[in-house]
Amino acid sequence: MSTLREIVKRVTHPFLKTFLNLYYSKPRRFKFEDIGLWVHPDVFPPQLTLSTKILLNWIKGQELLGQSFLELGCGSGAIALFAAKRGAVVVASDINRVALLALHKNAKENNVALEIIESDLFRSIPYRQFDWIVINPPYYPQKPASIKESAWFCGENFEYFSQLFTALSEKNWGRNIAMILSEDCDLTRIQDMAKTQSIEMTILESFANRFEKNYIFQLKTQAQMREI
Repeated sequence: MSTLREIVKRVTHPFLKTFLNLYYSKPRRFKFEDIGLWVHPDVFPPQLTLSTKILLNWIKGQELLGQSFLELGCGSGAIALFAAKRGAVVVASDINRVALLALHKNAKENNVALEIIESDLFRSIPYRQFDWIVINPPYYPQKPASIKESAWFCGENFEYFSQLFTALSEKNWGRNIAMILSEDCDLTRIQDMAKTQSIEMTILESFANRFEKNYIFQLKTQAQMREI
């Protein structure tokens, strides 16, 4: 991140936080093409962030009909709902029970069937190999003080990524694993952590605007590479 951008983000962060708290003091509506959902105040906000919209647009270009699909750490579940509308057989997981209760209601409103699982990463998900796994992870290095903050903070020592990469390396969970990251996070450290678990991170696509650049990475484990 450039020095100028660091200064701007440092100065505006308290104001941004105050605005977000006010804006999300009540449920807000989010719509993308043929899905619409209510986002609870205690859930990651897809309206005011880029990552969810980038993933939704990227998913549009994938063939999902009849494919098994896991949104790991689903938050609002917008991606899970959209994938289900595209004909995927979808599992949505999160540790935030409030998010999952809201997703149950939003799935009914959108007339789609989802398997919804409360789980910290893969811990409570019965093992299976998914055709697709999509991850929009927390990546700011701070210890989350609540379940809500776990959508933003990955732990002081990037514990989220350590646990994620360990789980992926131990079992072959997915044929196609995609994860979005911003240039604002410590990409080098995250990629190095993946390498320690013999996971390759390859950029599939990048998306830039005047504020930041985002990357969709493909994750490949040793087990996946042996299958090729």
